[in-house]
Amino acid sequence: MTKSPHGKLQTLDLQDVSWTTGFWADRARVLRENLIPTMARLMSESDRARFVGNFEVAAGLVEGRHRGPKWNDGDFYKWVEAGCIVLATHPDAALSAQLDELIALIAKAQQADGYIHTDITIRQKAGEDVKRFGNPMDFEMYNMGHLMLAGIAHHRATGRTSLLDVAIKSADFLCRQFESPTAEQARHGICPVHLTGLIELFRYTGEARYRDLAVTLLNMRDLVTRGDDDNQDRVPFRQQTEAVGHAVRATYLYTGAGDIYLETGDPSLLPPLKTIWNDLVTRKLYITGGCGALFDGASPDGVEQQATITRVHQAFGRAFQLPNSTAHNETCAAIGSVLWNWRMLLITGESRFADLLEHTLLNSVLAGVSLDGTAFFYTNSLRQLHEMPAPLRWNRHRKHHINCFCCPPNVARTLAQANQYAYAKDDVNIYAIVYGSNTLDTSIAGGRVRLRQETDYPWNGSIRITIDHSPEHPFSLHLRIPAWAGAATVRVNGAEERSQRPRPGSFYRITRQLKTDDVIELDLPMPARLMEANPLVEEARNHIAVARGPVVYCLESLDLPSDVRLLDVQLTPDASFTPAPRDKRLPGIEVLKGEALAARAKRWSEQLYRELSDEDPEPIDVRLIPYFAWDNRGEHEMTVWIPLTR
Repeated sequence: MTKSPHGKLQTLDLQDVSWTTGFWADRARVLRENLIPTMARLMSESDRARFVGNFEVAAGLVEGRHRGPKWNDGDFYKWVEAGCIVLATHPDAALSAQLDELIALIAKAQQADGYIHTDITIRQKAGEDVKRFGNPMDFEMYNMGHLMLAGIAHHRATGRTSLLDVAIKSADFLCRQFESPTAEQARHGICPVHLTGLIELFRYTGEARYRDLAVTLLNMRDLVTRGDDDNQDRVPFRQQTEAVGHAVRATYLYTGAGDIYLETGDPSLLPPLKTIWNDLVTRKLYITGGCGALFDGASPDGVEQQATITRVHQAFGRAFQLPNSTAHNETCAAIGSVLWNWRMLLITGESRFADLLEHTLLNSVLAGVSLDGTAFFYTNSLRQLHEMPAPLRWNRHRKHHINCFCCPPNVARTLAQANQYAYAKDDVNIYAIVYGSNTLDTSIAGGRVRLRQETDYPWNGSIRITIDHSPEHPFSLHLRIPAWAGAATVRVNGAEERSQRPRPGSFYRITRQLKTDDVIELDLPMPARLMEANPLVEEARNHIAVARGPVVYCLESLDLPSDVRLLDVQLTPDASFTPAPRDKRLPGIEVLKGEALAARAKRWSEQLYRELSDEDPEPIDVRLIPYFAWDNRGEHEMTVWIPLTR
């Protein structure tokens, strides 16, 4: 892995960390055995939106038209990237052969000068008068950005250059096409995963032209004269202070800007990245880590200059505007947040970014796929009722196929490389980031370091790390102490570390020299916590959510008495929840049990208001499940926030 010159921390190589047992190993197994094969079948279908089929038509192998959204190529490349990452850690001859066949098809669809975009190619072959980069909403650069990431992943996994050559050829085309971008071209940087693709290509090949093009494409956005917040180009990037507009496009932009900072050190990029991050986490972030609250918003909202207001799809919305039943929270936006927070962690070395990364990964990204890896969410509401308050265009139960299929392969590639979030390093230090049973084998300045981590995290806060091999020169191990972890303790070879107190929301540095066979034990107490929202979050006012460790829980109606509806349930300030026997329908998932109150008021009909009921609530037993695991036992009601009664 190439060292980024302006990062305090560095990413490890793909093969350096392997999940062994427990939570993340189980997720990785489902990815390999179910999610990757399921998606391969969906990508090959032709009766709905097409993926493989579009490449077959573009390559001239069959007749037909382009079917599906214009970003389908990019979604296909995401799945290819996920498959390649799996190959890197779990060789599979059948998967490798399948990918080789698809890569040959991709190469046939590429034009001689490097341009590749099946929709435009198919339409041009049909005689339509369409131009390359004639419409920003064609998503040409977005698709090529994902192609670059897939090409790098394939070369890392196999050593073969077949897909990397295609990716390089497309990047060289972009270098020529956007060497000196005009204001007319400036809006083509939509959903800019290409910034990350180009920077990764620079890191992998050492060719400075790819880094320089990424800088050009970021700066190109400032040429836009009548931009809007939907694409974050109404205001020049370096002047932005708020998370605005389309949440996926925004988080991809912030990720790309972070990548550019890591390679260039441009000091003008950090102020907006930090200020926007603070706006998100203090005003526009769901307790699950989800973001992009509104199906449709307007931005800038309510200003006097009405001509500047534009419609925004899957928008961040206003500060504290966080609806529950109608929450959008696209899974891709959560993934964009994970990618952005990883860059912010590498840049700063600050634990707060690692905290949000893990929180979002566990609660929002995992919610996007069923436990068996075969059904998906595009949007992620925080309340689901059988009688929903508004008709919405996305189904609020998991589906095996989604017309806009961007989220499922994005989840696949994110989970495939989740092991890379387990650790980071600098020249002489190892940083433990996302906990889970694993083995680490990597190099630092002093030589090779091999660690073995054993834990039942995130269900248990006891973490044991054994030094299987220590380098000749001293190194330090830094343990992330999550912000929720009060009273954490650290022991080395059975003796408690007393030189410093573990501080929530920081890294704890073990100062003594670590040697082979040393054992480090970290204990993170995990009582269930009752959470409340800022009172400006009107929909959550006088409500409680329950979290334990890094996991946010929810109440599903399946776990209520048959005569109690979800909206009848209340919690008291002294409610307590403890681990319960696990539900066989939720394999490997920690369930909580506790007591609530049920106010069985008469049912609402067509009334909007009525007099307060004087019926006394009655105690009931309830069970809570992790939010990411809801809708895995059939279609039931669900809520994260539960009314508080005193």
